[in-house]
Amino acid sequence: MIYLDNNATTAVDPRVADVMAREWSSGPSNPSSLHALGRRGRAKIENAMEIIGRAIGTRLDQPGGPRLIMTSGGTEANNLALSGIGLAASAGDPAPGPIVISRIEHSSVLAAAQASQRRHQAFPGNGRPIRWLDVNQDGEVRVDQLADLISGVSDGSGKTASLVSIMSANNETGVIQPIDRIASICRAAGVPLHVDATQSIGKVPFDVEALGLSAVTFTAHKFHGPAGIGALWIAGDINVQPMLFGGEQQLETRPGTEPVVLFVGMAEALKLAFDECDSSTGHMRKLRDHLESQLCKSFPEIVIQGQTKPRLPGTSCLSLVGSDRQTMLMSLDMAGVACSSGSACSSGSSPPSHVLTAMSRPEPEIRSALRFGVSKFSTNEEISSSIERISLSHKRLRQ
Repeated sequence: MIYLDNNATTAVDPRVADVMAREWSSGPSNPSSLHALGRRGRAKIENAMEIIGRAIGTRLDQPGGPRLIMTSGGTEANNLALSGIGLAASAGDPAPGPIVISRIEHSSVLAAAQASQRRHQAFPGNGRPIRWLDVNQDGEVRVDQLADLISGVSDGSGKTASLVSIMSANNETGVIQPIDRIASICRAAGVPLHVDATQSIGKVPFDVEALGLSAVTFTAHKFHGPAGIGALWIAGDINVQPMLFGGEQQLETRPGTEPVVLFVGMAEALKLAFDECDSSTGHMRKLRDHLESQLCKSFPEIVIQGQTKPRLPGTSCLSLVGSDRQTMLMSLDMAGVACSSGSACSSGSSPPSHVLTAMSRPEPEIRSALRFGVSKFSTNEEISSSIERISLSHKRLRQ
């Protein structure tokens, strides 16, 4: 099986697995305990924090400064951000302002925002309504709409938004969003900006403080670390209301015993990704471009989604026009190529891609779109073989 679904999850780097195995074999470790084993666990977490901070451009050892909240993954981190940031109401107004999100966000952002909107509709003041940021046909958010959405000019309410949440790069098309421009608009309006950087961190350079962000989500299994561990970075001036209760860990923001082994594994994976970024990026882009060019050469009807915009180096969303995405997915699975028909969190269902729908792509393109994701461990031989298998399946199914 040739694995080309690296936007969904990645193989654990063997070097990371070795570090984690050594940590597991070193004995029990609860960083909240006061004995020597507990202090050792706390020291390992602090060391991992330092490694992660250097990789994403922040210091995490300053009192009152930025901090990192460990979570079970990207979904929990996104939910914590959407439900807990920007809830302070303005003077004389008991309800926080709306949430601004784009129409192409990951389902963990969309669902959290929609749940908040339902609470607002049922019990005004308990949740927040949504203001939607559109995208163009190339998959880039409409930054020109953002200021009016934040200020309330767009709906005539005049109520300022309390939070903006935009992904750094789309998980289906790989299109990299103009986060620097978005952050500038949010700073000018005094509104916190949360960025879901799940697809970016560990794949392309990403400096949280240089961009001036309020909160950032990332997760280890997207950059060859372990599944089950993610994080929400928050700036020093941002408060987060917790979703969980029952412990004093992580300043009571996210209580529960910290998983030392997973955190150490995430730090090692991110360090390797950071150190090897230039070579990995070039390798993935070369393989991705070869896959696209050869398939498009053989089948001119194939459409590369987001091709005119900057994209993640390993992501390719191809509309194999003339084929059905679900049938093609099964055919490739039988042929030994693992890919996806959209986000891994929704690919088991039949609805078409909400991302391509928001991009207003033609129906034949939406109906035939598949996502291929290469990694730093992908090989030239795998891509050459994949081109043959994809070509055979598409040729057969389009007839």
